Amino acid sequence: MTSNEIKQLDSQNVMQTYGRFDVAIEHGVGSTLYSPEGKEYIDFTSGIGVNAIGYANKKWADAVYAQAVKLQHISNLYYSEPYAKLADVLTKRTGMKNVFFANAGADANEGMIKLARKYSFDKHGKGKSTIITLNQSFHGRTITTLAATGQDSFHNYFFPFTEGFKHVQANDIDALKKELSDDVCAVLIEFVQGEGGVIPLDQEYVKEVSDLCKANDLLLLADEVQTGVGRTGTLFAFQQFGVTPDVISFAKGIAGGLPLGGFMANEKCSTVLTAGTHATTFGGNPVAAAGAVEVLNQLDDSTLNEVIKKSEYIQEQIKSWNIPYIVEIRGKGLMLGISVKDAVPRDIAQACVENGLLVLTAGTDALRMLPPLTISYEEIDKGLNILKTVFDNL
Repeated sequence: MTSNEIKQLDSQNVMQTYGRFDVAIEHGVGSTLYSPEGKEYIDFTSGIGVNAIGYANKKWADAVYAQAVKLQHISNLYYSEPYAKLADVLTKRTGMKNVFFANAGADANEGMIKLARKYSFDKHGKGKSTIITLNQSFHGRTITTLAATGQDSFHNYFFPFTEGFKHVQANDIDALKKELSDDVCAVLIEFVQGEGGVIPLDQEYVKEVSDLCKANDLLLLADEVQTGVGRTGTLFAFQQFGVTPDVISFAKGIAGGLPLGGFMANEKCSTVLTAGTHATTFGGNPVAAAGAVEVLNQLDDSTLNEVIKKSEYIQEQIKSWNIPYIVEIRGKGLMLGISVKDAVPRDIAQACVENGLLVLTAGTDALRMLPPLTISYEEIDKGLNILKTVFDNL
């Protein structure tokens, strides 16, 4: 099909809930994508942080195919090898005790919220179920995760939202302390606020939040849906902050492009959810789990170290441009945001598309870059050259 034929089918048959850029993608190799007509695009998005090991990755495709022709689904009423192997890898590489597998980020966060409230109920009874989250956070688009999200722009239309959430300013420990009423059971954070503008939390603040949670028997919940699976240069971002959360959610990059998410619990929280208290039909799907095992195999120490080096390279290049529209570049690893002034991020992103580069936006003032972790330096240079050209022509 041509690009125009794909767009026509979309307009006729698909709910128009996405502000799509005017481009159709037919296939990809490495970190380069192609339209049906063969136009080339350097990908600085990886499907919003999903295609962690790039496109046409043969080892990943072979692992997925081998499992697909063997057993594509069996349900969680029975045991199967792929999810068990995946859980073993995750717990060994994070130090967490066990895993619950879900389908994507929002329902992973929903499950994490349920675990926190059940932990508190089991220990304290009713009345201690409020969770504190941060302003500019984003935790999903279900009714409950929208309530947890600390951005007013998402708090519309779908009333009533789930009760039991408070929002406080990030990196302000006093603001958090003021909200520690007797009904609070947990604090939920992102180590880098992705949708909110690619804003990293201060390390000292994270340590103070962790200490506060321990002192008040609150659970520290970490939303690593976007920051996890190597995105920031370690397998999970918490490994750079000197704390270990009680529960960690993950999704996006875990299965290399297949739908999979979940959350991990530490020893204290490992037995909170028991048979019948939480479930999902597709969580731990054998094909997705087999793909995830291969993703983690490829994200070894050498690859993760390269993520940090590529991040430093990209940041150095952009800073050297001295472009007046650029306020700063921020983030961790290959989760980078370019804060801009006197320009509209969406317009810049559209101009990038027209010139052969895919980038994202975040918050109100930033471009966001989430390239595949395996992107080559040649592809980085091509993408940065396009980005610089777009800025030069503003």
